[in-house]
Amino acid sequence: MTAGTHPEVVGKFLSTLPEDDDHPYRTGPWRPQTTEWDDDDLRVVEGQIPGDLDGVYLRNTENPLHPALKYYHPFDGDGMLHMVGFRDGKAFYRNRFVRTDALAAENEAGGPLWPGIAEPIELAKRDYGWGARTLMKDASSTDVIVHRGVALTSHYQCGDLYRIDPCTGADLGKEDWNGGFPTDWGVSAHPKVDDRTGELLFFNYSKQAPFMRYGVVSPAGDVVHNVDVPLPGPRLPHDMAFTENYVILNDFPLFWDTGLLEHNIHLPRFHRDVPSRFAVLPRRGDTSQIMWFEADPTYVLHFPNAFEDGDEIVLDGFFQGDPEPTQGVDNGMSRKWQQIFRSLSLDGMQTRLHRWRFNLKTGAVREEHLSDSFTEFGMINPGFSGRPHRYTYAATGKPGWFLFDGLVKHDLHTGTEQRFTFDDGVFGSETAMAPRVGGTDEDDGYLVTLTTDMNTDASYCLVFDAARVGDGPVCKLQLPERISSGTHSTWAAGCDLPRWRDSESAAGAIGL
Repeated sequence: MTAGTHPEVVGKFLSTLPEDDDHPYRTGPWRPQTTEWDDDDLRVVEGQIPGDLDGVYLRNTENPLHPALKYYHPFDGDGMLHMVGFRDGKAFYRNRFVRTDALAAENEAGGPLWPGIAEPIELAKRDYGWGARTLMKDASSTDVIVHRGVALTSHYQCGDLYRIDPCTGADLGKEDWNGGFPTDWGVSAHPKVDDRTGELLFFNYSKQAPFMRYGVVSPAGDVVHNVDVPLPGPRLPHDMAFTENYVILNDFPLFWDTGLLEHNIHLPRFHRDVPSRFAVLPRRGDTSQIMWFEADPTYVLHFPNAFEDGDEIVLDGFFQGDPEPTQGVDNGMSRKWQQIFRSLSLDGMQTRLHRWRFNLKTGAVREEHLSDSFTEFGMINPGFSGRPHRYTYAATGKPGWFLFDGLVKHDLHTGTEQRFTFDDGVFGSETAMAPRVGGTDEDDGYLVTLTTDMNTDASYCLVFDAARVGDGPVCKLQLPERISSGTHSTWAAGCDLPRWRDSESAAGAIGL
């Protein structure tokens, strides 16, 4: 065990959440924070920080400061970015609220101003907002990526991208893309960065025709391609995938009830008699080059990867066996919450790693389950994005809850799985894969995640050997405060961070 420096409180925010709050996703492991911290030398409580782990793990999550106007959904909270940097066998930590326009406005007003995903949009107290619904709060609390050395946070139903220094957490303002940012529709969560080309690929969607668009941003930060992807009506896509030469978008049969939408009621329904559709087009292709493929009805939140195999596009994602669960595990929630949040658990949605094959010559589709396990939030070695891969690292879920209780390494060549299950009362985050400096094999690296430990009322950063996940963490670092449970993450290698390269140590990278 090594002792780190004393962490420093650098920011404190006022919360108006009720003291007797009973909401299952604002209490317990989802209890939000109000404090921002700097810790320049995290304390190692188990193991040793690998000397060849070099870069920054970033995790975004929902962290509400104010109650909902009516019904709070766990996707609605304010964005908070957590950063753990590793260099020279040491680690530092930062956490910062994402400085969105909505955060500033609600803090000034002292309460909520915009409705969330489960609320009618007419409740909005301000006449501007973002998202495919419009009049929504752009919390920028869903995803995080790093492009051109800058972290970008995003909102699940389209919005601004907020720029953050991945080492210090400093607010760098909104992404503008040199005047080319699509301010009419915004950008959805899960834009993709191709590390080999330096391009950023994105999509957005709206209630107005053509209902979806796809774009490309150059390594210089310019929007160099934008194309319509016409859909039959408003849809709810959440993720995309790419290969070396193609991009894959989707049209799933989980979308707003069209009759209710005419009355401005946004109630999603799973249309079980409608096929899933996938759009495959060249990365710089136009609308006329889109090839549509039909597959079994489902909904997919996340696609770990896609690649080309001869005449076929191979796509891996988490197939939902029941996108609209009507039954679920008795998870201990009170009756008033059970029905609302049944659809959030992995066992409720029955999410399994799945593979689709789209034949570009014949138009044929083949699909198969790659695992019988309920997993989701899959990550791969980022160096294999868009290329054939063997391993996917995914989360397991606590039955009946939107909480991660362990992680699985899927070996797609052998069909075997390595598992690590957290102790009871311990919940993790999406686990990023950090390639080892100098490593060559696909699993030659580390897995990094953050945990919320209800037993010790503390949070930790865990580091695993990606080749031996079942052995447990090789290193455990204590964070300054117990953090809220959370989801999406990314890994930024030190060699991709400009200031990191220019400094002789991690301390230099964070400006000490």
